[in-house]
Amino acid sequence: MLGPSAHIDTFSRRNLPPQDQWPTFAMSGFDYPEVLNVGVALTDEMVAKGFGDHTALIGNGRRRTYKEMSDWTNRLAHVLVEDLGVKPGNRVLIRSANNPAMVACWLAATKAGAVVVNTMPMLRAGELRAIVDKAQISHALCDTRLMDEMLACAEGSDYLTSVTGFDGTSNHEAELDRLALEKPVKFDAVQTGRDDVALLGFTSGTTGSPKATMHFHRDLLMIADGYAREVLGVVPEDVFVGSPPLAFTFGLGGLAIFPLRFGAAATLLETASPPNMIEIIEKYRATVCFTAPTAYRAMLRAMDEGADLSSLRAAVSAGETLPAPVYEEWIAKTGKPMLDGIGATEMLHIFISNRFDDHRPACTGKPVTGYRAKVVDADGVEVPRGTVGRLAVQGPTGCRYLADARQADYVQDGWNITGDSFTMDEDGYLHFAARNDDMIVSAGYNIAGPEVEAALLSHPDVAECAVVAKSDEARGQIVQAHVVVSGDVPKDEILIKALQDHVKATIAPYKYPRDIRFVDALPKTATGKIQRFALRETE
Repeated sequence: MLGPSAHIDTFSRRNLPPQDQWPTFAMSGFDYPEVLNVGVALTDEMVAKGFGDHTALIGNGRRRTYKEMSDWTNRLAHVLVEDLGVKPGNRVLIRSANNPAMVACWLAATKAGAVVVNTMPMLRAGELRAIVDKAQISHALCDTRLMDEMLACAEGSDYLTSVTGFDGTSNHEAELDRLALEKPVKFDAVQTGRDDVALLGFTSGTTGSPKATMHFHRDLLMIADGYAREVLGVVPEDVFVGSPPLAFTFGLGGLAIFPLRFGAAATLLETASPPNMIEIIEKYRATVCFTAPTAYRAMLRAMDEGADLSSLRAAVSAGETLPAPVYEEWIAKTGKPMLDGIGATEMLHIFISNRFDDHRPACTGKPVTGYRAKVVDADGVEVPRGTVGRLAVQGPTGCRYLADARQADYVQDGWNITGDSFTMDEDGYLHFAARNDDMIVSAGYNIAGPEVEAALLSHPDVAECAVVAKSDEARGQIVQAHVVVSGDVPKDEILIKALQDHVKATIAPYKYPRDIRFVDALPKTATGKIQRFALRETE
């Protein structure tokens, strides 16, 4: 049963999936009061606990303390309610790159009882319109530097009636900031319920009609009180850095919720390229890093040139499977582990992970506290250990799509079916094989693309690579590799043969790439995921 709601606008609760289509939730160990507002929990309550003078956010050349964040977000919340007419339950879209102002807007809207939709700065008007229509969004807060596409989206919209600009550089010169300067620093936050929807997370892999995942106030705290507490052991002295956009739940957790929950600090970069991250790590002695394996490879190259990453105690890799060569090189150069994990927007954050005292190459680890996992066949029957199958997960978080028939595909018999192929070994450790749609079937053999990629990456002439299936008349499919070479190595038949022989000597010979293409760069998402579908479409 859902607890009481403070939402006047009941759209979100009315558009939750039917409860018989929900996954089974395991809530043991997670106990929250019936009235819960995440915006208050991460600001005002942290000040009350004595963290007022601690640095909360670093970005755009300045530090913000917890007291400053509390005051700032309370002023903004006043504006949302008194000037912009936001009602509890209204959907509020935020459009910005990663910066403190975006976090402040998210927290303020949450305090006002809104349901927040964080969006990527690179989305165009048509993409924004699809999100606005799906979630029936009435209000948008937009960095003034990104206003053109937002206004184009709003023009003629049936839902979006209010677009207000804020200054992402924190100079407080935009409309929202000017209004906030006149407001008091105390705000009586809406007494939202722990089961009120706080966030709509649109999935990064959405094709066709966008999918929005629905997360309650308690969900946002559970990922901190679970993964961040158990696996990362976050302490107030930690300084977080990373590349994932706050628009994605991986970034919102790793660069906002986790640090703010424990009195730590987060550094926010609008352009989180590997060189920029290295600079920030060195400057602020960052201790926890969130990014993808491709970025860690670039950071490893920078270490060869004298970069000092010794302050990092936790290097979290997610978004893509972590190839063993990257993991091994990181440990060799830093003496510290790289923690591979897997999460999903539907599950909110990481639910399977390695640990500081228990990690190994080409292994995703074991379920985070509160979660359990199994590997099943197409009928949902658990497969023998060591057999590739579909990953099924249950835990304190789970999939609830906003008004979407695809709920029945993701949740089956109470289990979240994540779309990933895994094996589980005899000791209960989980090993990623591929996304379900990235398995290559060649002459009757099942070949996992990431395994071939790891073999290629262990060759010194390979900087990056991606493996996809290519149609073949004789074999059905063959393995095709797209390779970015290191340095000035000649891209010729000699190198192709050398790479093919290397793969044959590293893994089973039948898995070698029969077709190798040399490319200057691989297509990637903003979170660093390689867009293999784009490579498949070039065929």
